Amino acid sequence: MSLAPSKCRFIIVDDHPLFRGALSQVLAGAFAGATIEEAESYEALQPMLAHGDEPDIVFLDLAMPGVQGLAGLMSLKAEYPALPVVIVSATEDPTTIRRALDCNASGYVPKSQPVEKIRQAVTTVLDGGVWVPHEFDSNPASVDQESRQVLARLATLTPQQLRVLGMLGEGLLNKQIAYKLTVSEATIKAHVSAILQKLGVDSRTQAVIAINKCGLGSWASISPA
Repeated sequence: MSLAPSKCRFIIVDDHPLFRGALSQVLAGAFAGATIEEAESYEALQPMLAHGDEPDIVFLDLAMPGVQGLAGLMSLKAEYPALPVVIVSATEDPTTIRRALDCNASGYVPKSQPVEKIRQAVTTVLDGGVWVPHEFDSNPASVDQESRQVLARLATLTPQQLRVLGMLGEGLLNKQIAYKLTVSEATIKAHVSAILQKLGVDSRTQAVIAINKCGLGSWASISPA
């Protein structure tokens, strides 16, 4: 039985077509009239966000080719701060869930959750709330406070600064990053200086160590919007 008719727009981002189809069916059955779109990658999502009304929810997997871990979430929130993003993942450990929330996810739905819980999660987020599994320990004191501080600082970076930081993590030189982003080397130097200042570190090495400790994965392959 579907819920009240809806003109919501949902986008499902997952590289597994079977899961995209299953989640699409759940949403269509619960929200009559909703527009449901599917993207097989982070890159495929970009034109969907550039055209039409902003989606009511983007459902984002954590493990996709080219974008691993929370990198996709952080990049999305940097580009579209008000966009509700719900992580839908096979990963269920509390540390990952807490880090997703610290990266401003609007919800975290393990793929093992039953259909009714998925519907409940979507309704909660549409109403402006944040949804996590009931068994999740929401006490921030239970996680690494240093990592939480780094995530908060990373949230202040611009989308381009995040790309630069990701490429620093790959060990690229300023001139190589400049070539990839088609900007001047001076521009990259300015970005690096801003990144170090925002993260409160003194060197590129310290910046890379900080993001690796947070387990954010890689976002260097994310193309500029």
